[in-house]
Order: sequence, then structure tokens, then C-alpha cells
Amino acid sequence: MMNYKVLITTSGIGQRLGKLTKYTNKALVRIGKKPAISYIVEKYPKDTNFVITLGYFGDQVKDFLSLAYPDRNFEFIQVGKFDGEGSSLGYSMLQAKDALQCPFIYHASDTIIDAVPPLPDKNWIGVFKGNDSSQYATWKIVGNENLIFNDKGAIDFDYIHIGLVGINDYEKYWSTLENLYNENPNNSALNDCDTIVEMIKTNSIFGITKFPVWQDIGNTAALQHARETAPDAFQNLDKLKEDIFLFENFVIKFFYDEKTIKKRVERANILSGLVPEMQGLTKNFYRYEYVKGNLYADIANPDDFSNFLNWAKENLWTKTEGVSDEEFKKASLHFYKDKTEERINKFLDENSIKDEKQIINGLEVLAVSDLLKLIDFDWLSDASQYRIHGDFILDNIIKTADSYCLIDWRQDFGGLLKSGDIYYDLAKLNHNLTVNHDIIHKDLFTINVKKDGSVECDILVKSTLRDCHKVLFNFLEKEGFDKKKVSMLTALIWINMSPLHHHPFNIFLFYFGKYHLYRAIKDTD
Repeated sequence: MMNYKVLITTSGIGQRLGKLTKYTNKALVRIGKKPAISYIVEKYPKDTNFVITLGYFGDQVKDFLSLAYPDRNFEFIQVGKFDGEGSSLGYSMLQAKDALQCPFIYHASDTIIDAVPPLPDKNWIGVFKGNDSSQYATWKIVGNENLIFNDKGAIDFDYIHIGLVGINDYEKYWSTLENLYNENPNNSALNDCDTIVEMIKTNSIFGITKFPVWQDIGNTAALQHARETAPDAFQNLDKLKEDIFLFENFVIKFFYDEKTIKKRVERANILSGLVPEMQGLTKNFYRYEYVKGNLYADIANPDDFSNFLNWAKENLWTKTEGVSDEEFKKASLHFYKDKTEERINKFLDENSIKDEKQIINGLEVLAVSDLLKLIDFDWLSDASQYRIHGDFILDNIIKTADSYCLIDWRQDFGGLLKSGDIYYDLAKLNHNLTVNHDIIHKDLFTINVKKDGSVECDILVKSTLRDCHKVLFNFLEKEGFDKKKVSMLTALIWINMSPLHHHPFNIFLFYFGKYHLYRAIKDTD
């Protein structure tokens, strides 16, 4: 078996992906069910030796690979300069020189293919037969396979350079790259192509390896296309500070906030028996077993939904005594009142919207600040302590062969780990029976802010979920819950969600929540 390694450079900041790399590395941006780097690693045999350059959020890359692939071989190289003057792909590659004193494959962290790359038993360049060279370097074949290199924007070319090369003549590659770097250490554009072109000038022979399928996920448009065409396409609303990755036998959750990770794991212990078994933990990730079953969002129906509510009542919603009643009410008041006011201010500021009285869906609705003054927050926060899930929506429930399993639980309730308000779980469930991922992903909602300031907003609701909504409110009445409190909290949830989501869904959530908050206060149906 040939002795070779695979170099993956993850040190760059991934600025072409905009906000998606504000809190994580571009190699960890999700494509389908997994992050980009997984689609690269899994294309190679399990005994492959990988050399990974680390820089921007390098600890995240290292922790993810260690957690997801504990049986694979990774050597991590820290890159000092990964942004600004003196940083370049060529510089990052040079930091891995000592670890790559053998034939190797360079595989860019934003290059996704569907074939196994050939061995680097000769020098080769990975290419794709494409039409658009505006963002990519290209190659033209002249005569007897003589290669002519073109920078971005070439008109006359044969193949696009995809950031995947096999290097057999590694000693010459490193000496050539080193010479180029020493000539101009501040050349931020120095890359693999520069090195290959220089090697060709000195009679090195490179062949081309054609890849019929190639996805570049280095910019937002290309990433969106890759997501839409991925065989394992996965609907999930983007959240900049968190993500979920699904593997065959396990799931990995990412959170930018390290405290959230610790709390999630601690709450997994509190919810033991109702949530999957934890399998690993790092600073920004935790891993748990993949539970086989059906996502409840896909199969919920009124008959089974009644059974599910009874299951939750018997197994999840058990009374606790985590803190004193006074402390619990204080935490609830902060969670419902203070957090709502903060989220409203955030939304209004970010969207330059004036908080004022206006017509929404034909009703005259007060400004949100005035609506909040009409809420009796002491009444709203007066609740018993229960063990709760905290993000109790259909997408976080798995129906197994003989029961239910809960996933993606909330890390706390107003800072409390053991105690929560059962009304919050009920309101989250009520919210999700109207506003759910599938409908939002398909843009099946409307929001129209007219020139006169009036607003029309509506959303499509599946008939089965409408029936489940009736089951929920029958359950509330039967169990003696305050339906008005559930309705009011549901509206507050929509308002609180508004600054966390994309446009125009954020605008929809704000006005939809404002409209329903008014109706809940007036106690209309």
C-alpha cells in the first residue's frame, strides 16, 4: 500500500461565507446532515493519515474531528498567521511541510466531490468541466497535454481548478513553494496553483484528473446550491451560534457558547431516560446516540398526539424542588418579562422599526410596549416547579417503536437547570403546531407591511396540526391548565424569536406575535 497523506487546510477565516463563519470555521459549516469537512474525510479510506492545518477557530475543528472520528488518524498543525498581512494558502501549507515529507493529496476544505481521489502515485490536478470561471482559476490543454494556467475570469479555458491536487514529487513541491514564499512573504494570494505553474516551468509533469461532480461551498451562493442538491439534504433553520450534525449512529451538537454545552450535558442527566445517551463532550460540542424512529413533526396526528401528551404528563412533567418558590418566581419573571423587553429592543433597533399602534390583520393593535404594560407578569410568572424540556416542539421529539424520545432540550429556564415552568413547554408546543420548520422552509407564510403602516400576516397550517391543536386545548382544559396563559406565552415566544431569524421571517414573527398577544390579552378566539 502506498505511503501518503492528505492535507486539509482549515486555517483561513472563510470570509466569503459572511456571517456563517462569524462563530465557527468554514470547514464546520453544515451542507446536508454533516459539516463540510466530514464529506471530505469520509471520501478517504479509514486508515488514511490526515494533516489538518488549524488557525481560525482551530480548536473547534480539532475537537469536532476528535469527537466524530476517534478511530481515524489526524495530525494537527497550528498556523500562526491565518488572516491579514503574511497569511496565505501557501503560508499555511508550508507550516505542514515537515509533516508531509511523502507523497500527499491537497484537498481544500471547501471542495466537495462524490468520488474517491486517486493515489498520488504521480502528480495530478483535480479539475471540473464547468462554464463559469468568474470565481475560479482554470487550465487549458494545448497540444500534447501541455497545461496553460489562467487566473480567475478567463474566457478561453478547458477545466476549472477545484482545489484538489495529488503531489508525488513532494520534495520539489516544497522547495518551489518555499522559494516563492521567500520572494514575497506578504503575498496573500500565494497558493497551490502558483507552485504547480512554477514546477511545470521547470519540466515537472502534471496530469489532470477529471471529477464529474464537484461542489464548491466557499461562498454563500455555492453553499446554498450544495445544500439544495446534497443527497442527504436536511432542513434546519440556520442559527449562527449553534448547529446539529447527524451521523449514522450518533448526533453532534455545536454551540459557540461553552457554558451552554456544559448546561446541556448537565440537563441530559436530569432528563435521563427521556433523552439519548451522551457519548462525548468537548468545549463546543457534545455527542449523543442516534435514536432510531420517526421525527414527530413528520407523523403527528390527533389520535397519537393525545397519547403523546399523556406520556409527557406521566414521564416528563414531574414536580421538582430545585429552588425556593421566591427564587423560582424571580427567575420566571426575568425569563418572561426582562428577556422579552431585551429581545423587542434588539429587533426594533436592528430593523429600524418604530414601536407604535397599527392595524394588523384588520385589528387596531397597540404598540408592543403598551401591550406589555397590560400583562400581569406576576400572574404569568406564578407557577409551580416542574421538570421540563424547554424547547418542546415536534421537531425535538422522536417516536420510537414503543415510546418517545426527546432531543435538543433547552439548557436552562431563566438560569435554572432543574426547575422550569410547565406552561413554557405547553406554549412551545402550541407555537409549533402553527409555526413549524417545514412551513417556514417552504416560505408558506405571508408578511405585508403596507405604506400606511398597516400589516397583513398569515401562515399555512396543516390540517392535521390544526386537529392536534384542538387536542392540546382539550388536554389543557381536562388537566386544569390556564388556556389564556398558554396563548399569551405563545405570542411572547413568537415576539422573542423575531430577532433570532432571517428576513422576512423575523418581520413575520414580530407582527404575528404582536397580533396574537393583543388577542390573548383581550381573550378573543
